[in-house]
Amino acid sequence: MENSHGCPRTAKDVSLQELRDRLAEFARVRGWEQYHSPRNLLLALVGEVGELSEIFQWKGEVARGLPNWTSDDKEHLEEELSDVLLYLVQLADVCGLDLGQAALAKMVKNAEKYPVIN
Repeated sequence: MENSHGCPRTAKDVSLQELRDRLAEFARVRGWEQYHSPRNLLLALVGEVGELSEIFQWKGEVARGLPNWTSDDKEHLEEELSDVLLYLVQLADVCGLDLGQAALAKMVKNAEKYPVIN
């Protein structure tokens, strides 16, 4: 089975560490590390969130699973979501933070702040 980009889907989940390592190598071999300050990465992230928002801007409510979207629309969404994720991972890395652990800790805090009410 292939994803919408023609790449084979695998049962293996991609870890944040793998993304971080690949992104660091991608930037290193291109000499881009000098441009990847926390500020620059944050501004790039905000720009990508804006591009992601544009996809939904005039669509109104969208059903789960995007049943009425074309494959091209879904591919565009995948690309913009990926850009946001990649910049977020890079930002955390440049700041010396473990994004996965931070997310898990935040989920624990949220569970305490918003307990299940029966």
